[in-house]
Amino acid sequence: MIEQPAYTGFGFSDGEWGLLVGLPQSVLTAASAAESDGARRTMAETAAGLETIAAGRESASPLVAAVAGEIVTRVGDPETGEELPVISPDDPRALIDDVLLRAGQAAALLAGRVDEGEAGAYKHWLVQIAEQVVGAAASGGLLGIGGESVSDSERRFRDRLAHVLTD
Repeated sequence: MIEQPAYTGFGFSDGEWGLLVGLPQSVLTAASAAESDGARRTMAETAAGLETIAAGRESASPLVAAVAGEIVTRVGDPETGEELPVISPDDPRALIDDVLLRAGQAAALLAGRVDEGEAGAYKHWLVQIAEQVVGAAASGGLLGIGGESVSDSERRFRDRLAHVLTD
């Protein structure tokens, strides 16, 4: 017997599932890119985001657990020491705009396919990923001293993401 992909149980097409599975990593990258703050801080942000994604495997939401499980299968498990490559987009603003657009598409997709609890859990998880990334390393300061735990541009991205997901 041929095993069916996880997304068929939720009623999603391959493309729709690709949107839902790709978005958490994109949120991680966009949240990190919201403030240009050096390689060490970006690595800390990436690690925090991957840990939050991986923690989704333990979610009470079957959708979040399935998406998180698929991501960890594809990119690696931080619990075994695997790390995502640090991505520095050429145009952070364009990346952020694209992620926000896709987040809106995902929210609309979920509204039509899953119950409110599942949709809410997925959207909350995305905001949680952004929150962990932007809070992982202080921005600004000098030689790692001082700075803001969350910069205005990071806060703006997180807030815009939350707004797009709840509209």
